[in-house]
Amino acid sequence: MAAGKKKIFVLDTNVILHDNSCIYQFQEHDVVVPITVLEELDQFKKGNDTLNFHAREFVRALDLLSGDKLFNGGVKIGPNRGRISIKLEQAFHEKIAFNYPANKPDHHILNTAYLLSIDNSARSVILVTKDVNLRMKAKSIGLMAQDYTTDHVKDISVLYAGRRIAEHVPEDLIDRMYAEPYQVEAAGLPFAAPLIPNEYLIMRNDKKSALATYDPLNQTLRRIDKASAYGISPRNAEQIFALNALLNPDIRLVTISGKAGTGKTLLALAAALEKRKYYRQIYVARPIVPLSNKDLGYLPGDLQAKLDPYVQPLFDNLGVIQDQFQETDANHRRIRELREEGKLVIAPLSYIRGRSLVKIYFIVDEAQNLTPHEVKTIITRAGEGTKVVLTGDIFQIDHPYLNSYSNGLSYLIDKMQGQNLYAHVNLEKGERSELADLASTIL
Repeated sequence: MAAGKKKIFVLDTNVILHDNSCIYQFQEHDVVVPITVLEELDQFKKGNDTLNFHAREFVRALDLLSGDKLFNGGVKIGPNRGRISIKLEQAFHEKIAFNYPANKPDHHILNTAYLLSIDNSARSVILVTKDVNLRMKAKSIGLMAQDYTTDHVKDISVLYAGRRIAEHVPEDLIDRMYAEPYQVEAAGLPFAAPLIPNEYLIMRNDKKSALATYDPLNQTLRRIDKASAYGISPRNAEQIFALNALLNPDIRLVTISGKAGTGKTLLALAAALEKRKYYRQIYVARPIVPLSNKDLGYLPGDLQAKLDPYVQPLFDNLGVIQDQFQETDANHRRIRELREEGKLVIAPLSYIRGRSLVKIYFIVDEAQNLTPHEVKTIITRAGEGTKVVLTGDIFQIDHPYLNSYSNGLSYLIDKMQGQNLYAHVNLEKGERSELADLASTIL
């Protein structure tokens, strides 16, 4: 490709904090890092959060590439790749100065990108940022801007649901599912699409139906029955499927998606309590979204007061399970004992990072607020005997720089389908109440 055809991508800080390897994703095109971005990264270098890791790793990688030319024409990123350079501050262009105050780092990045577009009129200069507002500001002055989409799911409308409905199933096949050994060989079954490992099926015809799952280890279609967990019984076929995956020791990674009130967290907690004797501890965690921009210190109150709003919904679900039993019941007392003994830990995700994940039933709630890298970090730390469960609603994103296509839960579902150790179920039917379901659907 001729030099004149190469594009120039200007990176915002949030792109680097999202993926420290981002500079290797632009093929033969050139990458520019405004000096303001380096200043912002300097504020994130210290700490144990994911953002701090990204900041440190990027600066180290830049240091390995660096030389005098990093500030003067740039250096080669790698074979068949473009060049990376750091752009020092320049006086604000009058168009920028007239519209945007100079006291915001975003506007310095915007100015750098705009001046580059003027100096390189024969090339496309594109500001890459995960900040929607900054993209709009760029477009307002005629500067091209786009999101960082390397780890985006291409089409969430066809995202793996984990289950299918098989209509017009031959009656004799359903009859075989109800006769010992309650399973049939999967080879040659009359389904339109190949079965996926641990996929769930509603098999039915005009007269009969059966619930089943594809067992990849034995290559059989196995019937599943309704089962309860620690006093919680599933109310529909999807919840039966979800509970089956949550209780199955051979399935080490489970994702459950669905809107509010579908029972995601409740089922995961109940399954963990039901299987508690097989695990050293139960960890239940939620990401704290403000940590993407600030520490908890800016919130009023002591540490517990800061954490309560984030973990209270988890305690609410635990209370629902506990209330299935009388206070004198052993199951009711056992939940309290597990908490007092530290065998049931409910905390923000950042407070669980760094702990040993060996023989742990690890539930991550609201996983749609995690980046793909954060999800990868959690799963790759899973030790022997650990089961990881992630729940969330991919259409209810609280993170300022994530959406339904770029969040870690969508990414995980898209990448993991077809793996023998993985199962996913999307819950569609709300079970909280008729009113809650109506509001969630219509409002």
